[in-house]
Amino acid sequence: MESRPTATSDEPPPPLFAMHAACLRDNKTAVFPLGAEEIHLVAMSSKMNLPNHACFGGYKVPLGLYNSCSSILNLRCLGIVFDLDETLFVANTTRSFEDRIDALQRKLSDETDPQRISGMLVEIKRYQDDKFILKQYIESDQVTDGGEVYKVQSEVIPLLADSHQQPVTRPIIRLQEKNIILTRINPLIRDTSVLVWLRPAWDELRSYLIAGGRKRFEVYVCTMAERDYALEMWRLLDPDSRLINSVQLLDRLVRAKSGSKKYLLNVFNDGSCHSGIALVIDYRLKVWDEKDQHRVHVVPAFAPYYAPQAEANFPIPVLRVARNVACNVWGGFFK
Repeated sequence: MESRPTATSDEPPPPLFAMHAACLRDNKTAVFPLGAEEIHLVAMSSKMNLPNHACFGGYKVPLGLYNSCSSILNLRCLGIVFDLDETLFVANTTRSFEDRIDALQRKLSDETDPQRISGMLVEIKRYQDDKFILKQYIESDQVTDGGEVYKVQSEVIPLLADSHQQPVTRPIIRLQEKNIILTRINPLIRDTSVLVWLRPAWDELRSYLIAGGRKRFEVYVCTMAERDYALEMWRLLDPDSRLINSVQLLDRLVRAKSGSKKYLLNVFNDGSCHSGIALVIDYRLKVWDEKDQHRVHVVPAFAPYYAPQAEANFPIPVLRVARNVACNVWGGFFK
């Protein structure tokens, strides 16, 4: 859009030209509402370098988009949304171990292919080994693995924004070499004990998101898991609350109803971000609403029992690929 003033040199410039000059001088855009949308005018210099001309580039966007994105974009941040189970880790209770072992044994009884039978037997053995580790943790608050004894360490859980209770202390065992953590969702109920496999290269992805002490992405979580379980799993992934601080966590960790679709609109219901500047990391595409699916970077489901060496044998670990995708998205947006 280009306009030429009609005022004489003795008159003040019309408002449009004054606004054009102010936008260029202050590096700002002009915004005005138009029904359910808003128009953004970006002041530009005339290609012909004509004096007394006001030239704008115009953009029409949904109403409120600017307000919801301005603060995050001013910090040169985008939004990133993580799924939890089978995307960033795999977790099992005693009950889920038993269910998975039973399911494999039923499949085994109908299988005739020797190679598949061998694979199933190995997978069952892996489940049984980890079930035994979890059993030790439940019964004695310690585990023996590889000839070494690991005892629980008490970890104090930071209070959340809505909490009026005393801090919770959980008994934790970390088997660093295996990338396994044992935790108890309710410290008073041993049957809520969980064995968690963290996905390889998570620390690498996490470090990228906060590299150099500044965020490249504002982090959100969207999961169908139960609240207390999801909060503890995220604490294990982000133990020092550098990705999401404890004040924001209840707003940033969003639960979708099991069996329903996930919506970025629900994830960003506080207006802190917009789906147009978001990246999703999930192992399932179809759980997301159709209009959000183009935002999803789909990773293979994490399967440490079925194929424990699969990711180690990849030239590039799955979450390193996700880090590279995030890096390219961020670099492409702010180039």
